[in-house]
Amino acid sequence: MAWLVLVVSGLLETVWAIALDRSAGFSRPVPTAVFGFAIVLSMLGLGYSLRTIPVGTGYAVWVGIGAVGTAIVGMLALGESTSLARILCLLLVVAGVVGLKYAH
Repeated sequence: MAWLVLVVSGLLETVWAIALDRSAGFSRPVPTAVFGFAIVLSMLGLGYSLRTIPVGTGYAVWVGIGAVGTAIVGMLALGESTSLARILCLLLVVAGVVGLKYAH
């Protein structure tokens, strides 16, 4: 259960990161509210997961999921560059996250 919660929390990190960008410095109320809601849920889930998953592994997986998810949303929906090098680097992050899961 802790791993499922950790994955969902990592996905929520993507939500709050995109909402933070869209909030324009917290000047737009809806993205600001989404940011606040998502970051609180994300942190609660991370905290719950760290009850049974070691902090180094849990935090690295959480950050990796959030970073890769945010980069993918940026490339697919926000017009950020989609170079081969960038995609390969993201695949390396995914490989690291999967490796941490199985090394646990």
